[in-house]
Amino acid sequence: MFATIRSFAKSPIGVALFAVLILSFGVWGVHDVFKGRISNDVITAGSRVVSPSDFKREFETYRKGVEQQAGQPITAEIAAENHLDTRLIDELATREAFAALLDKIGLRPSDTLMKAQLEKIPAFFDQVSGRFDKTLYQQRLGENQLTPVIFERMMRDEIAENHLVTAIVNGLRVPRAYSALGAVYEMESRDVGYFVVDPKSVPPLGLPTDAQLTEFMKDNAAQLMRPEFRQLTVVRFSPSLISGALPIDEAELKKRYEYRKDTLSKPETRTIAQIPAKDAKTAQAIADRLNKGENPNLIAKSVGVDAIIYADKPKSAIADSKVGAAAFALPVGATSVVQGDLGVAVVKVGAISPGHAVTLEEVRPALEAELRKDAAAEKVYELSQKYDDAHSGGASLPEAALKAGVATISVGPVSEQGADPKGQPVPGVTQKLVQTAFALAPGTDSEIEDAGQGEYFAVRVEKVIPKALPALEEVKPLLTRVWMQREMIKRLQAKADELAARVKKGESLEAVAGSIGQHVTQVAGLDRQNAAQNKSLSQDALGKTFNNPPGEVFTAEAAGTFGLVVAKLEHVTAPSGSTLAHVTEDTRPQMTMAIFREVGVDARKAALSEVKVRKYPEQARAALGLEPLDTKTTKAGAKPGKAEKSQ
Repeated sequence: MFATIRSFAKSPIGVALFAVLILSFGVWGVHDVFKGRISNDVITAGSRVVSPSDFKREFETYRKGVEQQAGQPITAEIAAENHLDTRLIDELATREAFAALLDKIGLRPSDTLMKAQLEKIPAFFDQVSGRFDKTLYQQRLGENQLTPVIFERMMRDEIAENHLVTAIVNGLRVPRAYSALGAVYEMESRDVGYFVVDPKSVPPLGLPTDAQLTEFMKDNAAQLMRPEFRQLTVVRFSPSLISGALPIDEAELKKRYEYRKDTLSKPETRTIAQIPAKDAKTAQAIADRLNKGENPNLIAKSVGVDAIIYADKPKSAIADSKVGAAAFALPVGATSVVQGDLGVAVVKVGAISPGHAVTLEEVRPALEAELRKDAAAEKVYELSQKYDDAHSGGASLPEAALKAGVATISVGPVSEQGADPKGQPVPGVTQKLVQTAFALAPGTDSEIEDAGQGEYFAVRVEKVIPKALPALEEVKPLLTRVWMQREMIKRLQAKADELAARVKKGESLEAVAGSIGQHVTQVAGLDRQNAAQNKSLSQDALGKTFNNPPGEVFTAEAAGTFGLVVAKLEHVTAPSGSTLAHVTEDTRPQMTMAIFREVGVDARKAALSEVKVRKYPEQARAALGLEPLDTKTTKAGAKPGKAEKSQ
């Protein structure tokens, strides 16, 4: 066989084949020839990966958090449109890179430490034995879409990072000189003088001409342009439009009552103390002590177990069905030893709350509402099918609605934001309906769309009113006010600049203020701590007061009036003495933590450069069940499936 291979290698075909292989090694490298990317991981960071299932789990947690903040549902599609998926990819890439770097430098929690930390988590304790329960551990993780491998990896990362943080914080303290500079910055006081330049300081304005307003409209067309509006015909399939007229079948009502009466009724509840016992002898001793009135918790502790107290619970709440049956057969104050499915137990009944069997008349309104709702849902489906059959057969929306016996309504004009031409919300219009309507061409119908809550709709675009500037007469009063305000601001700024220039050339602030009939106001002792309480200077003026050197003259917005101020920073006084020393020491911990946070940010940036990180946005979209991005919209022009490298 080896001879055959050697003969082939010397043949012209063999030589050509080896030449191709050598060329491919030179162009792509040996590694890439024998090993391509066959994984569907979303992120790789050194030896660590984020799988599609990991990413989907993290994304769902992230999305639900955003939903709570926004106060409204957010679908995966909407989240992706707002780039939440790429933001999460970046965060996870940084997190995994940092964890990989900690592992690389040898910061790894031992198995012994992991076991000790794991067994401290109360959620994984057995209530009876009070010890760590592996089965319960796996069950709790499963309820949160986690596995032991994932959870323990997360724990290892957290412990490693906490150890690093502790080591850094314990030895980190900024120099006193650094916090002293911060104290000086916070405590230095400034004295400023200013006077107001108001509309009385400049010549009055006349009303603008139509030509001036027309030009003003053109200059501000983007702000004045009215959006596109559409006139719509809508057909709705809603249980709320049908349910009120539907009759109730009395036989069906009674049938549902019989089926539901157990769950609608209030069961008997009892307060029961249950103490596990290792054998019958121990159980009898426990029962004797309970009969004497001893505390169940103290009795349980004396025999090395925990008492289980059921406070006002139904029989179904008791884990051991045999124990539950026995306990609910006893009178108040009685004690019994029970051989349950889970072992011997002693029970004592503390109190009994009788149950209540609900009558048909008590629940009739609720059951009738349920029946009407169910019947309405069936009727909605029937009507939508009739409509769909007619529409699929070539009928327009109004014609199909007529054949199905469903009313149509006219909506609009309505904008893409669901508002009318006056900017008010259009009643009965949902965001989904508007989005559907604005995706249609004029004169076309949508398919039946799910509106949620068991409702459906179809919409037809009857007319499109294009974007346009309003007529001058419609907006003339508003335009006039805005034009005059802007022109006045220009005149005030020009006047303020002229007056400030006179002060800069050497005239006193008082003399320049007097030339326009104003007086100077002095504000002394301004610092960064009391500036927020100052009402005489605007935020604009305060900002310039603290960002300019002594002697600087500046203009700024006036506070509480329409106008500007011309101001001069008279003095800057640095703090000194015991107060400065006290503040220096008080602010040192905060500055230390600020430095620590900056170190943390830089450490994560360093991890991204130290660890080879690759991100696969298209794999992330696939994990979420989203369509691939168009090639043109893929970041940096990369084709779908290509990785993004973190630099």
